[in-house]
Amino acid sequence: MKKGTLTIIVGMLLVALTTRAGGLMTNTNYHIAFDRMMARGATFDVDAVYSNPAGMVWNEHEGWQLSLNFQKPWQNRDIETTVPGFLAMPGVYNGYNIDQKFEGKASAPIVPALFATYKKDRWAVGAMLGIVGSGGFVQYDEGVPLFNVLTMAKIFQSTAAISPASVVTPDKYTMDSEMKGKQYIFGGQLDFSYQITDFLSAAVGMRANYYDGYYRGHVTAVHNQLKAPLVDLQLDCLQRGWGFAPIVGVDVHTGAFTLAARYEFRTKISTENDTKQLDAKILNPASMATGKPAYIEGAAALSQFGDKVAPYEDGAQTRYDMPAMLSVAVGYEFTPKLRATAEYHFFDDKNAKMAGDRQKTLEGGTNEFLLGLEYDINDKFTVSCGGQRTDYGLSDDYQQHTSFACDSYSVGLGGAVRLNDQLRLNVGYFMSIYSDYTKKQDNYQGTPYAGTDIFSRTNYVVGVGIDYKF
Repeated sequence: MKKGTLTIIVGMLLVALTTRAGGLMTNTNYHIAFDRMMARGATFDVDAVYSNPAGMVWNEHEGWQLSLNFQKPWQNRDIETTVPGFLAMPGVYNGYNIDQKFEGKASAPIVPALFATYKKDRWAVGAMLGIVGSGGFVQYDEGVPLFNVLTMAKIFQSTAAISPASVVTPDKYTMDSEMKGKQYIFGGQLDFSYQITDFLSAAVGMRANYYDGYYRGHVTAVHNQLKAPLVDLQLDCLQRGWGFAPIVGVDVHTGAFTLAARYEFRTKISTENDTKQLDAKILNPASMATGKPAYIEGAAALSQFGDKVAPYEDGAQTRYDMPAMLSVAVGYEFTPKLRATAEYHFFDDKNAKMAGDRQKTLEGGTNEFLLGLEYDINDKFTVSCGGQRTDYGLSDDYQQHTSFACDSYSVGLGGAVRLNDQLRLNVGYFMSIYSDYTKKQDNYQGTPYAGTDIFSRTNYVVGVGIDYKF
């Protein structure tokens, strides 16, 4: 069972989750104005701290502005697996068809973000605190195909190797499998912008990013008659690390026209493991006939996994870089009440290191296209809507049961209410419509059987926020 259990434990440690807009490791939705409009790259409002730092100087308000935002996301990440004739072996076992949907529920608590800006004459400073990457929790109550299929295959193969009479088929044991994980990248950003001429401004900034995640799971198969485990794997691994990203921006603003660009350099994040548990217990199939099962346990069992386990042992390091990102936006004010923005994002995911160098399997970086409209009904009420297309550079080799992505279209809508001259309430909602990704394998997860996975996702976010001018 060496190869199968090795693959299972590595799979446990590669889980990733995302419940946001943006690239594979990067969030872009912090302020509720994004939820309701999407394209914010040409804004001068308080959310320009993130979306358009150089635009802070064009805000008409002199002095302080604060904004507090709360969002609640929901997401499903499902895998529908089909493997016809699984474990079929002439003269030993007729096999059966796997046709199962593994439901993964990803969620996050209320996600806050805080913005602050101060403008004086030709200069402005701004700061932001938020969850800038990943963000959330995912759980598969029945495990994932990687766990279950390989465990069944290896139990079958290892016992059949003793003799056809000793083969252990899935009806002879009970499997308990679960996988869950968490990833947050917290960020604190500080920007300084200056109006160079009557139409040109520039900004420089820095963001500190803190990665906090864990990976916990188990897969246990217990023989129904022996009442003894055939395989028992346990994992509890915490990961934490720091990284910093310089940020630069420019903004050309003249009359009703705005052209803005922002570039974030790659954030190199190397996490260090704080592993609470990494245990394996493997049955020696030859001992089954004696009625007294014997096991390989502890360090002896882990040693069978070779250097594949070493990256996840206590103190080991793993890379979770945030990619370099380019944003270019064009904004135009058709009337004093109607505004529109078109925007483009590029995330250089292929040159940002990931666990196991998975970035090398990508066909390219992530391309996003955004469009947003905003209309002032009157001095008190504003409505807006927007859309976003996200196209990842995906490949079959990148897609894993524990970490997969799907191209998507997102739509958002909402509005703002000016409660008084200083206070504005923002509300927004957006949803992402994902394209299913189908991955076919002639040798499913290394077994001699053909199989298919269909990866699918859903994502919904509601948000509310308050902007305040001093």
